[in-house]
Formats: sequence, structure tokens, C-alpha cells
Amino acid sequence: MPDHAQALNPPRLAVLASFSGSGGVEHMLVNLIAGFVAAGQEVDLLLIRDRGPHLAGLPVAVNRVPLGSQHSLLAIPALARYLRQARPRALLAAKDRAGRAAVLARALAGVDTRLVLRLGTNLSASLAGRSALRRAWRYWPIRRLYPRIDRIVAVSAGVAADTATITGLPREAISVIRNPVITPDLRQRAAAPCPHPWFQGEGPPVLLGAGRLQRQKDFPTLIRAFARVRQARPCRLVIIGEGQERQVLRALIAQLGLADQVDLPGFQAHPLPFLARANLFVLSSAWEGSPNVLTEAMALGTPVVATDCPSGPAELLDGGRIAPLVPVGDPEALAAAILATLDQPPPGDLLMDAVAEYEQAYSARQYLAALEPG
Repeated sequence: MPDHAQALNPPRLAVLASFSGSGGVEHMLVNLIAGFVAAGQEVDLLLIRDRGPHLAGLPVAVNRVPLGSQHSLLAIPALARYLRQARPRALLAAKDRAGRAAVLARALAGVDTRLVLRLGTNLSASLAGRSALRRAWRYWPIRRLYPRIDRIVAVSAGVAADTATITGLPREAISVIRNPVITPDLRQRAAAPCPHPWFQGEGPPVLLGAGRLQRQKDFPTLIRAFARVRQARPCRLVIIGEGQERQVLRALIAQLGLADQVDLPGFQAHPLPFLARANLFVLSSAWEGSPNVLTEAMALGTPVVATDCPSGPAELLDGGRIAPLVPVGDPEALAAAILATLDQPPPGDLLMDAVAEYEQAYSARQYLAALEPG
């Protein structure tokens, strides 16, 4: 009888993901999986792609299962075989393409594994400016397949509302669970030495931006805002991250005569010492899901300014009550908010209290509840 009961309720959880870079989704998945392991769960990590620095942070207890494909659709047969053979208690799919592949693989496998999808970005905002045909091509499979998912989890209320609009599902059918940003060792890691000379010793205030150097983060607006700030007071700007817009940003920095005041030191495997020592963190994004680096800055008590982009900053900053929110793509408004916050930063305790729900163990418990039936 015990063996039969275990067969009906196997202990393992499965997580389906593609690790292809150094982005926030991969970082949060590692944090979440670590939270599962800390809660005593056995975890299979099913990998569509297995590249990126965040994989090194996985707990050693996690069982990695390469699916042998670099594309989510091509991974469906291998995923179906895994579901038939391993029969995990539940499958958590990270991101839209993994979720759609999981729906098809579960049907192919003929199993009833509980399927939960985690969505971490505002899809309609990311497709803004694309053709109606391109948007329809992206939305059609979502509308067809998402109703077959047992539970959809969004990282912010904005992402949940956007998903409901796209899919036609009732808003109450989509849960919101905050990202597992605040790990037990966050402050310890933030106290490590910072390798950048501008964060050492005396000097003018240093502003910090962080993220992939790509359209979503809208660093040109941040650089233009910084040029206006420099006209009012001495300061410096560091943008950590790497991406395809590096040369475009360097050209803009040179055009504005800021080469000595703006630095792009590239991807940093350990960004927390930068965040802890910055005088101000600035989020200039055109869209987000739930901005993890903004959450980390607040958890460290670092003053922040953010664009009121879809989605997440308004939820983190309580509509601008905790720290300034400015319109997307407006360098003048961003510069004014930066100057005001440098002059009168919000209390660190206020910032830290605002992100209490983003603690790793709390987020992991909520996901584990979502992965259970009922």
C-alpha cells in the first residue's frame, strides 16, 4: 500500500525552462528552485537550453534533465517522454513558449500532471509598435492553449491584467505571486567589495542603471536625463549589463560629451555591491514584468526612481508614494525626479518594508501551494 500511494502521488516537482542568457527570469528561477529545495522538495529542472551564468547558482540537489533541443516546440517529444516515465507531481513552466510546449507535451503523453505557468513580462507592451499581423500571430496560440493550463501565475498585477486581456480568461483565474528576489544572503552578498572605482572613497554621487543593453530598458532616455542632471550638479552614471545596443549607447554618450562621466562596465556576475553603494538606482524601462533589480535596490534601502512602465514599478512604489514615478521616455521628467531624490531621498526603512512580499521563502511557499491540486 505505501508503494502504491507513492506512485499515485510522486514526490518530485518538475520545472521547465530555457536558460539562454543572464536575464532576470533565469535569476529568479534559480532563487525559486533554491526555495523549493530549502522547503524539502525534490526538483527536476527540465532544460530546453542550458547556457548562462545563473545555472552555476543552482543547488546541487537539483536534478538537471536536458531535453536535447534548443527550441521549445522541438522539445515537446522529449518532454512528453519525461512526463510519461517520471510522472512528477506537478510541472511549473517558465515563460510563454515553455507553457505552450508543456500543454502539447502533456496531451501527447496522456498524463494528468498538474501544469502551472509562470509569466514574467507584459506581453502586449513588449509587442507595442509591431504590426497587427505579428501581434495576432503571437496571441492566437496563447488564446488556444492557455485555457488548458491548470493555473496561471503572474509576477505582478499588471502582468495578470494584461494576460487576462490577451487570453479572454477571467482576471480572477490568474494568480499573482511576487518574485523570490530577497534571499537570506542578499545583504551578505551586497557587503562584498565593489570592483568599480567610482563606488570607492569620496567622490560625486553615482547613479546606477542595470539590465540588458536593449530596447526594453530604454537606457538612451536615462543617458539623456543624466546629461540634464549634470547641468545642475556633479554626478556620475554607471550602467551595468551587456547587449546589442552597446555601440548605440556609446555613440550617444560621446555625442553628449559624457565619456568621462558615464561608464558601461558590462555584465556583472555580482551586481549587489553596486546596488548597495549607489546613491540612486534609476529604472528607465519601457516595459517590465516585475523589475527585480528595482526590488533588490529597495531591499537594500537604496533610493530609487522609476518610469511608470507596464508593469510592476507602480505596484512596488505604491503609485509614487514611496519614490518617484515618471512617464516612459521623458528625459526631462526623469532628470527632475533624479535631482529631487538626490536632494531628499526616501527613508531606507520605507523602501525595505515595501518589498517584504518578495522574500524567497514566502514566494516559494506560495508557488508550492499553487502546484498542489485544489
